Amino acid sequence: MFKEFKEFAVKGNVVDMAVGIIIGAAFGTIVTSLVQDVIMPPIGLLLGRVDFSNLAITLKEGAAGVAPVTLRYGAFINTIISFLIIALAVFFLVKGINALKRQEAAPPAEPTTKECPFCFSTIPIKAVKCPHCTSGL
Repeated sequence: MFKEFKEFAVKGNVVDMAVGIIIGAAFGTIVTSLVQDVIMPPIGLLLGRVDFSNLAITLKEGAAGVAPVTLRYGAFINTIISFLIIALAVFFLVKGINALKRQEAAPPAEPTTKECPFCFSTIPIKAVKCPHCTSGL
């Protein structure tokens, strides 16, 4: 069982997936920082010094020792902007990869004919007897 697990764990697909997940998590933190620290402050400034992350509607005031119940729509706006930036980045990444794939040469087609070793005529690849010299192939 350990041997099977080892074979599974070191397969290229599992390792590639793990690397993708790690890079994706790191990319997510970069995008979160980009939205919160770079994009949202100028947008908030343009909209009259509004900080989206602090926008909320209080549904029920807090009592002694109990936190208030709030609807934090500003955090939701930040999350939507983060999603749009990630979607845009993934779109450009996939578009770039597809452009590289188009530039690759198409694999050569499999041959459909072969040469008869006796008379050197071109014959179909599945032929077992040459139609020109009647030699067995």
